[in-house]
Amino acid sequence: MADLTLTGPELAPISGETPDRLIVLLHGLGADGADLLALGEVLSRVFPTAQFVAPDAPFACDIAPTGKQWFSLQDLSRDQLKIGVSAVSPMLNDYIDAQMKRFDIEASNVAVIGFSQGTMLALHAVLHRPDPVAVVIGFSGMLISPEDLGDIGPAKPPVFLVHGADDPVVPSDMTRLAGEALKLAGFDVEAMIIPDLGHSIDENGLGVSVEILQRAFGDKEIPEN
Repeated sequence: MADLTLTGPELAPISGETPDRLIVLLHGLGADGADLLALGEVLSRVFPTAQFVAPDAPFACDIAPTGKQWFSLQDLSRDQLKIGVSAVSPMLNDYIDAQMKRFDIEASNVAVIGFSQGTMLALHAVLHRPDPVAVVIGFSGMLISPEDLGDIGPAKPPVFLVHGADDPVVPSDMTRLAGEALKLAGFDVEAMIIPDLGHSIDENGLGVSVEILQRAFGDKEIPEN
């Protein structure tokens, strides 16, 4: 497993310029990088100088006939989930490091967006990076190991969590619990539960995510209270 290197589709800046931001998109179980790169095509209209990369998970999905998985969900016990996400986390961080070096982009200009299992991976791997990224955005996911948050140093990236209230796959309560644990650990966290939404991303969540990204990248001032 240690020899595996992540690869996947990408979208260059639509401005044609050298990228000054890097947005990493992490797909869910049974999908692949191309599935979430469609999100990059939407976001590129707002962030025309951003490079979007969407790595494919390294393993064939073991509960679906097609697609990829970051780790197995055959056993949903917390211990097994932690083993799985911990094993793949170094691969993701190595991939992010390689992309940052490739495009000469600092961590402060990197955002990571995950969906479902991609969110689970982001909240485990990216939050523990020694060089905090600009923001982590997670749709329809969960925090697998809140007990490990105390190991993170004082520099922490902001986190934005979005979840459909009617999600039949990952209950929206997982986002509430993740938000509480992250706040307790000293993270700047915002969460959004969207009524009448299932296991998906809608325009409401995406619209607020754009504002969060603009703020994280310094494109939009934070209003004073």
